[in-house]
Amino acid sequence: MKLVPDRFDAMVRPRGQVFYGWWIVLSAAGVQWFSAFLWMSSYGAYVVLLEEEFQWSKALLSGAFALTRIESGLLGPLQGWMVDRYGPIPVLRAGIVLFSIGFMLFSQVQNLWQFYSTFVLIALGTSLGGYATLMVSLVNWFNRYRATAISLSQLGYSLGGLCIPLLALALEAFGWRVVAFSSGVLVLLLGLPMVQLVKHRPQDHGEVPDGIDYDHADAPAPPRAQIQFTAREAMRTSSFWLISMGHALALLIVSAVMVHLIPHLTNGSGYTLVMASQIVLVLTLFQIVGQLLGGWAGDRVSKRLVCAACMVAHTVGLLLVTYFSNWSAVLGFCVLHGLAWGVRGPMMVAIRADYFGTEAFGTIMGFSSLIVMFGMSGGPIIAGVMADADGNYVNGFTVLSILALSGALCFIAAKPPTSPIRTHLAQRSE
Repeated sequence: MKLVPDRFDAMVRPRGQVFYGWWIVLSAAGVQWFSAFLWMSSYGAYVVLLEEEFQWSKALLSGAFALTRIESGLLGPLQGWMVDRYGPIPVLRAGIVLFSIGFMLFSQVQNLWQFYSTFVLIALGTSLGGYATLMVSLVNWFNRYRATAISLSQLGYSLGGLCIPLLALALEAFGWRVVAFSSGVLVLLLGLPMVQLVKHRPQDHGEVPDGIDYDHADAPAPPRAQIQFTAREAMRTSSFWLISMGHALALLIVSAVMVHLIPHLTNGSGYTLVMASQIVLVLTLFQIVGQLLGGWAGDRVSKRLVCAACMVAHTVGLLLVTYFSNWSAVLGFCVLHGLAWGVRGPMMVAIRADYFGTEAFGTIMGFSSLIVMFGMSGGPIIAGVMADADGNYVNGFTVLSILALSGALCFIAAKPPTSPIRTHLAQRSE
C-alpha cells in the first residue's frame, strides 16, 4: 500500500497498478459523457426542432425538462437510501435501461401527452443511472483527492457538451426522430458495460480511500476528520440548508442556459443553429478549464468562498449574453459562466462529503435534491414563461441573474458544522 500522498503515487502503485478508484472516475466520466452529449446539453437543439414541428410553446417545452428535474428531486431521498443500502451497480443498471427505453419512445411521439410521458422514463433513467448515484461511489473511494476525482469525472459531462455541434449536424441531416432512437441504442450499448466498473466502498474490495493507509505508523495524518453524520443530523445543521439553497440558486441559471441558450441565440440574437451549437462548444471548453481548476482548488482552499465567487460570475455572465448579442459579449458569457460552472460543480459534491461524511452520503444528497430541484426545474420555466409573454428572454434572464446572485450569500454563510452530539459523547468516553 502506497503511503506517501503524492498525487501521481496516489494514482499508480509501485508495480504499475492503478488505484481502482481512478477506474471508477473513468467510468463515471463515460456515463456523464453520453448523458450530456445525447440529452442534457443537447436538449436546447431538440427544443428548436420540436417547436418548429409541433408549434408547442417555450413554456410547454421547458415544462418537460423541468418535469425531469422535479421527478429527480422527489426520487432523491429514496434513490440515496437505495444506493447507501444496496450499492450503486443495481441502481445504475436500472437507470441505463430506463434511459434507453425512454429515448426510443421519445423518437415516436406524436402529441404532447406522449412527449411528457417519455420524459418520465428519461427522468427516471438519468437520475438512477447518472450523477447522484455515481457521486456516492466517488466520495467513498477518495478523501484527500476527492475534489480532483469528482472534477475529473465531471469532465465527461463537459466533453459531451463539446460534441453538441456533431449532434446538431446529425439532427439537421437525419432528423430528430432518427437521432433520438439511435441515441437510445447507444445508451444501452455503452452504458451497461461502463457501470459494471463502479464499486460502492473501497473497504469491501480490500482497499482504502485514495489508496493511502493513513493508519500506518509512517503515513501522514489524514487530510480531514472523518466525522459521519446521519441524514437526520445533517438536516439539523444550517449548513445543509444553506448549501442546498446555494446549489438551487446556481442551477436556476445553469438549467435555464441548458434549455434556452440555443433558442435565445437563434431567435433573439440572429445566430444559426450550427453557430449557436458552436457557442455551446466554446462555453464547454471554458467549463473544462474550470473543472480542472476546481479540482485543484477544491483540495486546497475554502470551497464555500470559491462557490460564492462563482455565483457572482454566473450572474455577470448571463447578463452579458442577455443584453448584448455581439461576439465579444457572448465570449465573455462563455468565459464567466463556463469557468463558474466548471469550478463550482465538483465542489457541490465535495463540500457535502467534507461537512457530513460518507456513510449516509447518498441519503443526505437525496434529501438535498428536494431543495435543489426547485432551481433545476424553476430556471427553464421562469425563462420560458417570460419569453412567451415578452417575445424574448431579456426579462426572464435578468430575473434569474438577480436571484442567483443571492446564492453567494448562502455559500458565505455555510460554515462547517459542529460534530454530532453522539460524536462528542464517544470522544469523551475514550
